This record gives sequence, structure tokens and C-alpha cells, in this order.
Amino acid sequence: MQINNKSVITVDQLVKRFNSFTAVNDISFSVNKGEVFAFVGPNGAGKSTTIKMLITLIQPTTGEVFIDKHDLIHDADNVRRAIGYVPQMISVDGSLSAYENLLLLAKLYDIPKEIRGKRIDEVLDFLDLKQVRNALVKTFSGGMIRKLEIGQAIMHHPHVLFLDEPTQGLDPVARRNVWKHLLKLREQFGMTIFFSTHYMEEAEEVADRVAIMHRGKLATMGTVDELIKQTKKKKATLEDAFIYFTGSTIQETGNLKEIKRMRQTAGRLG
Repeated sequence: MQINNKSVITVDQLVKRFNSFTAVNDISFSVNKGEVFAFVGPNGAGKSTTIKMLITLIQPTTGEVFIDKHDLIHDADNVRRAIGYVPQMISVDGSLSAYENLLLLAKLYDIPKEIRGKRIDEVLDFLDLKQVRNALVKTFSGGMIRKLEIGQAIMHHPHVLFLDEPTQGLDPVARRNVWKHLLKLREQFGMTIFFSTHYMEEAEEVADRVAIMHRGKLATMGTVDELIKQTKKKKATLEDAFIYFTGSTIQETGNLKEIKRMRQTAGRLG
């Protein structure tokens, strides 16, 4: 497989089967360095399964993946060093302070002891959480929790940050605040941001390019303007493009298990 020098993620004919069920069905795409890339689709479309493969959490059935020029299958350790990950479900410990949560991750990432304190202070300052560094996380709002989870994921200065439904369950103000810091990461550090979402307006607002997933397949990919233009509809939105390329609305897809999980996450974030 040929890797473009501009690409930080290259995926070729990726497949994931669970017994007779194909969750991800022969998808290929690439993501450029410093790009904000949206993986759009309903719950159950294959977004989370794809991300779990890209972060080495589950093994692909077939296909090739290179992240930061490291082979996902044969060089998984270096892939993990190159990436950060913010999961859909809560990943911080509410019984610990913000500082303690970040210190735990700093130790797990083997950040040298002599620079841990400085690195934690830098992350707290960057995310506007310095004033609550010693407060218990169980007292935080949903937006503050998400920002702390982003802080955990960037402690080791990854080249690629993966986020699975990063603003699910947040109110519009908190959602904008989270994205303010995410876009600042890209601006200041050149970090590539790969996020999944079923919020079409979120992808439309922040993504450089969008990939639309539908029933395990990659329906289409391009800039928001490119996808909207193909609908040939006046004042079209990304939601219109999704309908055009998949033949269904975002609300018509998904399943009970995914909906329950989405509501549970929303409830925990408050």
C-alpha cells in the first residue's frame, strides 16, 4: 500500500466481522496531517468499531492501516505512542481531583517524573481548568469533564487525537467551549483531530472533511461544501447530504442498544 506523505492516517480495505455480522465493510480513506476529520453517521453505523480498530483496541479482520507511518498490526506500540483517545463513555475518576486524574495518566504514559508537574500545569492552563486543579471531578459540569478527558488524552503530546462522540450529552454552550479548545490544539500544535459524531451541524461547523458512514460502509467523503453541492438542493445542509447519499435520515437508523448507551452517556454528563 502506498502512503501519501501528507497523510497521517491511511486506511485500506478495512473490515471487521463479529461472527456472521460485518460491522465495518471494506472501507478505505486517508486523513491529512493537521486536519479536522469528521466520521459522521448514526449510532450503529460502524463509527465506534472503526475507531476502536484505529486505536488498537480491537484487531481488524482484514485490511491495512498506517498511523503516523506505523503499521497498526505490526507496530501497535508506536501507534499507541502517536495517538490520544477520548472515549464516548466517562473515562475520568470522580473521586479524584483534576490534578490527580492527570497525574495518573502522566504515569501511565511514562512521562518523566521531573517534568510531570509542569506538563500537568500546562494542560490545565490550556483547558482553562487551572482554577479547579484540586477540586474533585464529581463536582464538575459535563463540559469540564470532557475538557479534562481531552487533557488526559494529550498529556503525551500525540500527533493524532481520536474522539468518539466528544460532545454527546453537552448543552450548546459547553459544546462550543469544548470545540474552542480542540481547534486551539490544531492551531497551536498541528494536531490531527479525528472525531465521530451523529450531530450533523457539529461536523458542518468544524470539519475540514467529512466521511459519511452508513451500515458499515463508507457512503461518501469530501468537504462539507462538496457533499452539499452534490445534492443540487438550494440551502442544503449536511443532513440533506446524508439523506442524499444514504437514502435515510439520521433518526431512522441506529438500534436500541446504541440509543440506550447514548442516553446513559448524556445522563452522566448532565
